[in-house]
Amino acid sequence: MMQYVMIPHERIGVLIGPQAAVKRAIEEKTGCELQISSSTGTVEISHADSLMVLRTREIVLAIGRGFNPEKAMRLSNDEALVFEIIDISEYASSEKDIKRVNGRIIGAGGKMREYIEVMTGSSISIYGKTVSIIGYPEQNRVVRTGIEMLINGSPHGTVYNFLERKHKSLKQQEMND
Repeated sequence: MMQYVMIPHERIGVLIGPQAAVKRAIEEKTGCELQISSSTGTVEISHADSLMVLRTREIVLAIGRGFNPEKAMRLSNDEALVFEIIDISEYASSEKDIKRVNGRIIGAGGKMREYIEVMTGSSISIYGKTVSIIGYPEQNRVVRTGIEMLINGSPHGTVYNFLERKHKSLKQQEMND
């Protein structure tokens, strides 16, 4: 099976890595072959196992959406992890609105983004017009809800309280599993 994915030009170097180390690590870990076009940003992913191609596609997309390769490679270690992309432009009408929303999600000094990650156990990346999430389905649902609250103008304190309540229920759920 073969899949094609486009990533931003400025992320191609991250995908390849120094001396092609990242590309090689992805290929070794997944068994997929990557053909990367530096001129177009197109990545061709091929392997006989279609599920592995789709998982590798998520790793490549995660790197393209701003995750460092180490965090993106977590997707190859645990099949229960889910990669999601939230398109901020669906909620914001102009570039100015997108920047404002991104600023609310990141928070002063990156504190809001960090708090979301700590309270949910997920990883998030804000890149351009997108917010990407790597986490388990329940974690991602909480992150998505918190981000939607921020987009819709909820005060940071309200979102902090929501995340604290959900953190407790996520911990309780982990203990029951």
